[in-house]
Order: sequence, then structure tokens, then C-alpha cells
Amino acid sequence: MNEVVLDASAILALIQHERGAERLTVEVLKDAVVSTVNLAEVQSKLVKNGYDSEEAWGDALSLVTAAEPYTREQAKIAGDLITRREKYGLSLGDRSCLALAISLKAPVYTTEQAWRNLKVGVPIHVIR
Repeated sequence: MNEVVLDASAILALIQHERGAERLTVEVLKDAVVSTVNLAEVQSKLVKNGYDSEEAWGDALSLVTAAEPYTREQAKIAGDLITRREKYGLSLGDRSCLALAISLKAPVYTTEQAWRNLKVGVPIHVIR
């Protein structure tokens, strides 16, 4: 598979033109997917910050090729990742993103500095 997984923070960096967004090139984005959990996180943050709901939804979806439903397998993986929560500060959204990447055996892109040394069996690219 050529897919890459985007964390909510990476999508927000793109939408808001934040530092590091330039690392998410057209080549990276052509096979980008997001967990529906992270898609909800993006939507929530944008709407909370004053974005129109439909505009926020459209902007988030325009950056990925697919929004992957949260599966039982991913829920179990995310639950198992709780053991790393204290050291890496992983929220449920973070663990859901990582669970999708693990289940797809795909690299993940994030802005989360704490993930830099996280070892979960897939490449993690911190964009800033």
C-alpha cells in the first residue's frame, strides 16, 4: 500500500498554513488518508475557531483521498497504546491516528513533537 496517514494536527497545519505544512507535498497528499476520529477532531477545532461548518468539512476532506471508518481492530490497537500515554501524552485522537497507521502499515504525518521517539512499527514523520 502507498497510503500515508495524516494526524489531525497535520491537516490543521495545512488548512491554517502553519510552519511545517510545506513538508506535506502533493506527492505525500496523493495517497493521504485520515481516521474518522481525527476528521471529527479537525472539524471540531475549526468550527470552535470560527470556521463555517461546511467550509471546515470541505477543507478537511479536500486534503485526503479517504476518511477511514474507525474499526474494531483500530479500537483495540488504540486501547493497547494507552500504556504509552503517560510518556508520550497520547490522547484518544492520537492513538486512533496511530492505530489506523499500524493497521494499514502506513507512515504517519503529524506535528506532535512527542511522537519523534515513539516506536510503533510504522514510520512517523514530524513535520515541524
